[in-house]
Amino acid sequence: MAGLLAAVAYLQFRWTTDAVNAAQIRVGARLESLSMKWHRDLYGELSAICVAMQVGPDSGARDTWNDYLDRYVAWNYALPYETLPNVYRNPDLVKEVYIWETNLQREPELLLLNVDSKKIVSTSVPPAMVPLLNRLQKNSSNLSVALKAWQLAGTFQAGHGLAGSAAEAGPSVSNTTTGWQFDEDIPALVHPIFHHDRGKPLNSQSPVDWIVITLDLNVLQKRILPELSTRYFGGLDGLEYRVAVIAAGNKPRTIYSSDASFGTEGLDAADSVMSIFGPTPDALGSNFTPLIVKSTALRNSEWHNFLGPIWFPVFEYDAQPYPWVLELKHRAEPMPVVISRIKLRNLIASALVLLLLAASMAFLTISGLNAQKFAKLQMNFVASISHELRTPLTVIYSAAENIKDGVVTDKAGLEHYGSLIMNQTRVLTSDVDRILQFASIRSGRDKYKLRPLQVADILQRVRDDSVGLVPGESVVLEESIQPGLPKVSGDFLGVCSCLGNLISNAAKYGGDDRRIRISATLSPLDDDRRAVAISVHDNGMGIKASELQQVFDPFYRSPAAIEAQIHGAGLGLSLAKHLAEAMGGSLTASSELGIGSTFTLRLMVDQPAADEQE
Repeated sequence: MAGLLAAVAYLQFRWTTDAVNAAQIRVGARLESLSMKWHRDLYGELSAICVAMQVGPDSGARDTWNDYLDRYVAWNYALPYETLPNVYRNPDLVKEVYIWETNLQREPELLLLNVDSKKIVSTSVPPAMVPLLNRLQKNSSNLSVALKAWQLAGTFQAGHGLAGSAAEAGPSVSNTTTGWQFDEDIPALVHPIFHHDRGKPLNSQSPVDWIVITLDLNVLQKRILPELSTRYFGGLDGLEYRVAVIAAGNKPRTIYSSDASFGTEGLDAADSVMSIFGPTPDALGSNFTPLIVKSTALRNSEWHNFLGPIWFPVFEYDAQPYPWVLELKHRAEPMPVVISRIKLRNLIASALVLLLLAASMAFLTISGLNAQKFAKLQMNFVASISHELRTPLTVIYSAAENIKDGVVTDKAGLEHYGSLIMNQTRVLTSDVDRILQFASIRSGRDKYKLRPLQVADILQRVRDDSVGLVPGESVVLEESIQPGLPKVSGDFLGVCSCLGNLISNAAKYGGDDRRIRISATLSPLDDDRRAVAISVHDNGMGIKASELQQVFDPFYRSPAAIEAQIHGAGLGLSLAKHLAEAMGGSLTASSELGIGSTFTLRLMVDQPAADEQE
């Protein structure tokens, strides 16, 4: 049973661990799925203008600047019903559209596609765009170089962003966004384009110009990102998660945060972190990796740090990239706390189940041992009572046979045999009464009628009943009665039966000194009540302290009594204790080995009698 309990405990622990892991995976999968959907819609918002400009894999080899202007104007002023279903249209997100002419005989020129006047005009270079335009100018020699303008000079980072050309692009990449590159600092989308109006044949080695689309960061912060956060991380009571988009790095800057205080604590404070534009798994050797992978919160959960799909390669201006990341944190409490609570709750529930199981097993074990012990005592009782009944029956049978056979003919002999038969019949009747009384107690049918009793009447009846049960010539009954004892409350026959059992027991175990002393005194109790203590003392072998409480158990007989071949059934003291307690009294025992034993019956003073006494 102990081995079974250990096995169940181990299985419970494994089940709890698996259940918590499954719950964590389920929560993580949901969070990752929502993040991916958020990412997909963000890409849709950003790439809508890319689709509208229709710069394909050929980098506009057949298009003029006016073609781009017309497409931009048409997309900007298109009515909602004129666009295709499920196609994003957000012209307010687009701040300006430029064409950066880098392959001129003169200085490069920045052209603005003015959507209001529907004209292309030359404009000055905004200071924020200077690093980007310089990078584009340096990578304008041909299309192959231009498609990798996002890379740092002298480096090669395979897989960081989209492939450099349509041929390198995976099958899942749309041709409408192939070749677009993203600058997170401005932010802006750029694409190399051919200028076929120059009159020269075009090929992959021809120089390129650039289309540059700057995005309105204010719209992104105030409308796009809040709407996406509400769409995927909101509930009936608002946002379930705190949401932030952070430009990571040594000095992070907040692009968007649903809560003013969230996003500035670092990546470790978030439950989930997703790199929005990169790096890809192939680029995990970059310096950005420790910022994500070594986050302490839920470090062992793969869903805590992951990379979103890469649609735009991102311009790098430093050896250490500073990508945009999406940070999520449960609003009520951190996810590790939630998962730890789930685990603790499951462990406590499992521990309670195991404790109940262990308690049940212990109870069954104890019950089985007690039942076995009780069965053994019952068998000993059957053997003892058979002997106890057989002895008087043998005496009666022998006496009757002698009378029948004429062995005894004189009057004195007949009187002797008659007295012998009567005494043995009384002993036999007493043993049968004890058995019937025990059976009545076990079945719960014993009933007692309590009434005021005089102690003297009780003792007189006990002395009369003891004649025959206790041989008068060998046992001396000594009495010590306190004068003026009040009446006690009890059942007369029950009290007499209880004291009769004590006197019979004292005579049986009294040893060579056959004196039995009976005393009755008034005994005050702790709760201001009074009782009369009737004690029966013998001068026999005594009882060990370890056995003093067991002597009141049914069928129990001490090893010393069995060894001394003292006959008995082990019922007398058990019946006496039950009778005492059933009448509201008590029965206690004290003993010393080799000196004797004292059994004290305490009966409550009858209250009306007590009042009269006062």
